[in-house]
Amino acid sequence: MINSFLDYISLEKKYSANTVTAYKNDLISFRDFLIEEYNQENLLEVHYPQIRNWIVSLVDTNISNRTINRKVSSLKSFYKYLQKSNQIIVSPLSKHKALKTAKKVQIPFTTKEINAVIENISKENDFISTRNKLIVELFYSTGIRRTELINIKEKDISLSNGTIKVLGKRNKERFVPLLKSVAISLKRYLEIKKEYSKNLEELFITENGNKIYETLVYRVINSYFSQVSSKVKKSPHILRHSFATHLLNEGANLNSVKELLGHSSLASTQIYSHNSLDAIKKVYNQAHPRSIKKD
Repeated sequence: MINSFLDYISLEKKYSANTVTAYKNDLISFRDFLIEEYNQENLLEVHYPQIRNWIVSLVDTNISNRTINRKVSSLKSFYKYLQKSNQIIVSPLSKHKALKTAKKVQIPFTTKEINAVIENISKENDFISTRNKLIVELFYSTGIRRTELINIKEKDISLSNGTIKVLGKRNKERFVPLLKSVAISLKRYLEIKKEYSKNLEELFITENGNKIYETLVYRVINSYFSQVSSKVKKSPHILRHSFATHLLNEGANLNSVKELLGHSSLASTQIYSHNSLDAIKKVYNQAHPRSIKKD
């Protein structure tokens, strides 16, 4: 039953491998709880009080409400699938309300911090520094996700058109523009890359000629930005966050930013507009006819 659901979200819904694994772990966790607490294996006969007790047990482990909500969301999707496939009539989670969570505030890097990192990397001219500089520049100039960057292939790059083809969530393709300065860095990197790997089609590789991986990319960003920023979180996602926030601060259209980020709806993009409120207020106070201007 669980396996058929996992096949459904993988093959039909086109969820990523990481997402499918997360769903699998959540469902197995609930099934194990059901067996241990109720000696029950049949997921078709579950009642909400059993799910509520599972949630209570998760709360007792001191994991965050946000994580618990994600786990329950996996279960909710599973029972929606069972409804859709006519295996149950009503979902036991039909009236469930998510736990309250504290609003997650993500602080973007400043342009000064980003420029400082790029300037610091530019002092070196070896393969690793050239690659890492391009990684930082691509994150900040395109707003792509970490997995999207890792999976870019050389054939996805069109220097003549000034674009890169990106494979986003649910295998949705989009084209992102390349700044001229980033195109220069890209040409330089491709020249040096030939010395380390002539056959690997992936754009970004390790010094040993293998495809780069997620933890390596995280370490690259965290290491460089730790030198110039005191912010708590220093990750590839914060660079994506900075890209969107800075574009909106400069007056970019929300729909355009949505397309660049590869979001399926404006609701996902609007979170970044909250960070632009100070800039909006500044423009408003400077431009509105009723604003009081100080000499």
